[in-house]
Amino acid sequence: MSVQEFLNEQNTKIKSLHQNITNASWMAQTTGEKEWAQKVAEAQTEFRTHFSNPEAFQAIQKFLTETELTDLERRQLESLLSTFRENQLPKDILKELSQLSAELNHMFNTYEPEVNGKKLSANDIRNILLNSMDLQEREDAWKASKEVGKVVEEKLLTLVKTRNEAAKAVGYANYHEMSFENQELDREEVFSIFQKLIDLSDSTFRQLKNQLDEELAAKFGIAVSELRPWHYVDPFFQEAPASEETNLDPYFKGQDIEKLTADTFAAMNIPIEDLYAKSDMDPRPGKNPTAFCMDMDRNGDTRVLCNNQPNAYWMGTMLHEFGHAAYFKYLDNELPYILRSPAHTLTTEAIAMLFGKMTENKEWLETFVKLDKDRLETLAPALEKYEQLKMLIAGRWIITFVFFEKELYENPDQDLNALWWKLVKDIQLVNPPEDRNLPDWAAKIHFTLAPVYYQNYLLGELTSAQLHQHIKNEVSEQFFNPTVGNFLNEQFFKPGSKYHWNEKIERVTGQKLNPQYFVDAYCK
Repeated sequence: MSVQEFLNEQNTKIKSLHQNITNASWMAQTTGEKEWAQKVAEAQTEFRTHFSNPEAFQAIQKFLTETELTDLERRQLESLLSTFRENQLPKDILKELSQLSAELNHMFNTYEPEVNGKKLSANDIRNILLNSMDLQEREDAWKASKEVGKVVEEKLLTLVKTRNEAAKAVGYANYHEMSFENQELDREEVFSIFQKLIDLSDSTFRQLKNQLDEELAAKFGIAVSELRPWHYVDPFFQEAPASEETNLDPYFKGQDIEKLTADTFAAMNIPIEDLYAKSDMDPRPGKNPTAFCMDMDRNGDTRVLCNNQPNAYWMGTMLHEFGHAAYFKYLDNELPYILRSPAHTLTTEAIAMLFGKMTENKEWLETFVKLDKDRLETLAPALEKYEQLKMLIAGRWIITFVFFEKELYENPDQDLNALWWKLVKDIQLVNPPEDRNLPDWAAKIHFTLAPVYYQNYLLGELTSAQLHQHIKNEVSEQFFNPTVGNFLNEQFFKPGSKYHWNEKIERVTGQKLNPQYFVDAYCK
């Protein structure tokens, strides 16, 4: 069989297997029904079983030694190699991995904590932490947000250990090490960049965090030393609380955030409103309480799940998720199926983050929310400082998660509860609750749903900062116009995964990923 015949066969088979997973996953996430969770497990097992074929794996290795390969052939083979390599496992292990993951996802999607006999949704908890002045209510809501950790801990640790066994079976020390290699990421380099970001941002972050803590202590009538995780606006301290001045919620009250999202992308000649028809954007019991974007068929059927409310958080989330959606929609559908996806998770996160933070952008607020210039000029300095605080808080949170996840896979039998709070205290500067020995870390769904993924959020932010600066310097000072949209479409979206992610960034911006753009923007 020639290399082209082999690739044609793989593209056809993978297309079918991939669509079986996305169809079942969408139904599982939107209905919460256990039968769909089971179908996801079955589809994932079938997918993994295809990639466990040792003859196909050997054929890929052999083809890669040939010198007459085209760039497109080589790139497809490299992509296949990673997926085949991690699935060279017995069928029973592949089935167990898929089954555990599907069961855990179902548990996350359907678990609702109770406080004083009342069930609380994720939005309820968010609203309490955003708005309540009742300290007991805040503490109860925060603790409720962690209850799912106790529910999933045992099964999640079983999944972590099974993933490690699978990685060891194919020659890696653990699943974390394997995942970094298969994502074309240098583990040492990424962790070095993240430690450097902690060091370079330390004085700025401590100064801004001290100011925030003083404001919160005054607001709640307590000493700074008494602040605990429930005094912040997010259960994991992922986000910066808006001040009265930077709280943009009033501007979105009564607004149609779906229309604002559609108008944003339409202004750039990358319309996405046609994707609303199959998306699921209103909250209801049983569906996934968070938000995500799913490319169903790599041929235009892209869907977004949200739980929208008319506020700044969900406005930013809509822009973020439809940033992903625009990337998926405008991939070149002439590319082979294997390459008809973003160059890397971090490149699609870069686009999502670029759009997601536009809710604090002067140009966006003036153009789409129609804020008058005088109000914007008054708001601008506070919004700029707020964005800096948001980015540094988000960066510290991502690093906390990433450092913990590495330790989780290197030694899942250690005292993970204590390790979690040590990292939260050291990196995020958040005081742990007293005498708490519970698996609060396990309440974060990404350990289950998207293992060894979180580093891509921060790498995406670094890419986003570099891309945004390049656009301002070389493409257009104004962002929301067809010139920028066409640039993103042609240079960033359309090539799919034809190139290694860092080559792609270099082709678009003129240099490989350079963290200095993020440092210059947010660490001054």
